[in-house]
Amino acid sequence: MAQNSQYTEDNIRSLDWKEHIRMRPGMYIGKLGDGSSADDGIYILLKEVIDNCIDEFVMGAGKTIEIRIKDKQVKVRDYGRGIPLGKVVDVVSKMNTGGKYDSRAFKKSVGLNGVGTKAVNALSSFFEVQSSRENKIKTAEFSKGNLVKEEGPVDTSKRKGTKVSFIPDDAIFKKYKYRNEYVERMLKNYVYLNPGLTIDFNGEKFHSENGLKDLLEDNNNTGDFLYPVIHLKGDDIEVAITHSKTQYSEEYHSFVNGQNTTQGGTHQTAFREALVKTIREFYKKNYDASDIRKSIISAISIKVMEPVFESQTKTKLGSTDMGGDLPTVRTYINDFVGRRLDNYLHKNQDVAEALQKKIMQAERERKELSGIRKLAKDRAKKANLHNKKLRDCRVHLGDVKNDRNLETTLFITEGDSASGSITKSRDVNTQAVFSLKGKPLNSYGLSKKIVYENEEFNLLQAALNIEESMEDLRYKNIVIATDADVDGMHIRLLLITFFLQFFPELIKENHLYILQTPLFRVRNKKETIYCYSDEERRAAIEKLTGKPEITRFKGLGEISPDEFKHFIGDDIRLEPVMLDKAMSIEELLSFYMGKNTPDRQKFIIENLKVEIDLVEENQ
Repeated sequence: MAQNSQYTEDNIRSLDWKEHIRMRPGMYIGKLGDGSSADDGIYILLKEVIDNCIDEFVMGAGKTIEIRIKDKQVKVRDYGRGIPLGKVVDVVSKMNTGGKYDSRAFKKSVGLNGVGTKAVNALSSFFEVQSSRENKIKTAEFSKGNLVKEEGPVDTSKRKGTKVSFIPDDAIFKKYKYRNEYVERMLKNYVYLNPGLTIDFNGEKFHSENGLKDLLEDNNNTGDFLYPVIHLKGDDIEVAITHSKTQYSEEYHSFVNGQNTTQGGTHQTAFREALVKTIREFYKKNYDASDIRKSIISAISIKVMEPVFESQTKTKLGSTDMGGDLPTVRTYINDFVGRRLDNYLHKNQDVAEALQKKIMQAERERKELSGIRKLAKDRAKKANLHNKKLRDCRVHLGDVKNDRNLETTLFITEGDSASGSITKSRDVNTQAVFSLKGKPLNSYGLSKKIVYENEEFNLLQAALNIEESMEDLRYKNIVIATDADVDGMHIRLLLITFFLQFFPELIKENHLYILQTPLFRVRNKKETIYCYSDEERRAAIEKLTGKPEITRFKGLGEISPDEFKHFIGDDIRLEPVMLDKAMSIEELLSFYMGKNTPDRQKFIIENLKVEIDLVEENQ
């Protein structure tokens, strides 16, 4: 029988704004993370501050934004109108306070809820806002949302605008670091979407004159384009389209009011439909949708009145209406693409011919592969049924509700002992394990046919559910978990080669990681320290008194399941696999998996870590 408990006024507690944000940060900025993923909280904090600067630029105030990140401190300065001096404190510390509620001032802004900078303030150990306007300057300093110091307004000769400085609270964002690659990608997207804007990041300037056309050309090797980028612009919409000569899958970059909607939404779905409909009508042939979209590389940006997103971090558009007197999102995009793309193809017969040849080639390949694909799918279903390679998570088995906020992870590992340790240690709700049998095939230079004929690649593709589109990807994080030795490094390379060859957007969209596990365990009777490098090992030996016991882990299978829980839980260390900006995918594959065996072997031996030059650390 349950014990009686008093339920009085004393049991009722009201949290103020900063307490609520700090207690439930995920409601405001999504996941926390440590900076290894592009959507980790520290980047959302930066984005929230920059969004306000972008709104100023859109309103015609300030063409330059300066950003500095050093020693975990972030400084963002715009040259807009400046926050009205009497409201400087309120704007960053009172919920539901801001200029964006006045639709006359901010008609198509991303942040309409007045939360952004308040969340940054509450989640920062140091936060300072400074506004200059009308030859006066006002400064307010906070710590964890609490006002510490307020100065001004006083006379100033500084240019008008707003400067925000903050340090994310390391009590909330543990062991975090900003990765320049992620910051730069974010900033580039801002300038692509706002031609004429200049962003100065740590002395490097980003600028674009051609919008989404620049985005496609900068993100891809233009020599791989089947035809020059088709660039179409309207009042509230911009589209860029081309097809790859070598890439198999579809690649989309979508935006709403300047926000990168990495999970797509109603606008991206409408664009995919509009593209197929327009192509069919232009060629007067009922081509299969998958043949039309195969190898497409594209981008779409729309502006919507008061957009509705499916989460606070605004990565998926839910709006069905454009707002005002405009039609639905679907109708608006269909009309624009149908009219403008059709006109372009009529005026550019060479592009139209190249596109049709590409579609017909895709059709032939699909028909040639149809028998193999059917057999491969049947094989994959049987394998999954008997759970031979994939130990799925409960989210996908239907035992746990597939909440958008649950991040699913697939560990790809090799060997019974390693896969056994991870399987026993994992969070069965959200973490799955795919077991390789030995080293996978070197897929460099092979056709898509091999994906269906090779059992491991076929089953891996089926587990990820990426045959048709990245929109159907079953796991947010794909983690390669191999031993930190020469063989483990080689397996990493072979798997990365597979993804680069057939599914490069998995890497481009930051879904692929390497699991970092400790190389050493240093312990005495009172404390155990896990070390990921020789430097950490030496520091641990100095810290622990006496003669600590030192264990060198030679493989994942040597780490007990109880210990493994520490390394794939809240303190998981993931190293993202990123593409080197200086090399095309073909150049990367040629070097790492081509015929230059001595060079490659030397490289593997000398670089037993994830970077393998696919990762470019810009610290």
